[in-house]
Amino acid sequence: MRDRNVSPGTVTKRDMHRGTTNPPPRLPSLDLLRGFETAARLLSFTKAGEELHLTQSAVSRQIKELEDQLGAPLFERRHRALVLTEAGQQFYPVAAQVLAIMRSATDRLRAMVGNKSLYVSTTAGFASLWLIPRLAGFARAHPGVDVRISAGTRIQDLDRDGVDVAVRYCPPALAGEDAVRLFSSERVFPVCSPRLMSDPKRPMREPADLGRQVLLHVDDPEGRWPWLHWRVWLEVAGIPDLRSAGNLRFSGYDQVIPAAIAGHGVAMGRTPLVSEALASGELVAPFEGVAQTARAYFAKVARNAASRPEVADFVAWLKSEAGRDARPAQGKKVRR
Repeated sequence: MRDRNVSPGTVTKRDMHRGTTNPPPRLPSLDLLRGFETAARLLSFTKAGEELHLTQSAVSRQIKELEDQLGAPLFERRHRALVLTEAGQQFYPVAAQVLAIMRSATDRLRAMVGNKSLYVSTTAGFASLWLIPRLAGFARAHPGVDVRISAGTRIQDLDRDGVDVAVRYCPPALAGEDAVRLFSSERVFPVCSPRLMSDPKRPMREPADLGRQVLLHVDDPEGRWPWLHWRVWLEVAGIPDLRSAGNLRFSGYDQVIPAAIAGHGVAMGRTPLVSEALASGELVAPFEGVAQTARAYFAKVARNAASRPEVADFVAWLKSEAGRDARPAQGKKVRR
């Protein structure tokens, strides 16, 4: 029998023990929100998986779990296409805002307790061939800063994605007025291992001798990265129709240079990414011809990170390392 002093609709401890109340609604986890926000922004489970370092099926499972929790479909899965449903369109800006607020609050809290983290975005080639080999120097000078690197081809929105510093490879016109230029325009020229260059059966005395060599390429059937191709240098050298003895193709430039060092063929070297290997003697440049491109590397700082001392220290360190790496090009520079 209900107590007389309890108003109708009031839940008592006795009711709770009897199980008459409903459990509080379950909120989605941040992992599920992050998976949904990325998939909704890119409209692709595959691309979302690449950004989150997950498999396509893992992202699909996250979305399915989130849809089950919400009780509504968020995507319409069409043939080779992904479209947000009406529920997905309503939920996307909310999820994006929640994640942005959490990133901002996390950064502020870490700064308050002295745990300084620095999130850096760049290309896989720059990360593996230039940045990571030098990163120990920054860590020694700034032991209290936790540097996290995200490498990929997608240009991220710094504030939305929680990126503090992005090192971007682009023409100056696309870098932005507030970007910090790290190097002069990129130079490209053939490089190979000393062992391959000294092979008497396949001498490399002039550019036409590349016809006896295996050339190493970044696999780019859709032509998305023309600056990584051999075409520019071959045109500058006057042999645009050269046919090589063979070709090896790789999914990224960060794989091409290790293959060249191992002696598997001749790669198109790019400054500053091959500077360290040339200085150490792991690679040599068999010819003098150098082509100079219009692209260069720039550091860009997120608006909400510009006032943090560790961010300023990191950009200053990048400029210092880039200055040490600057060397005059050998041979004739040819602009294209």
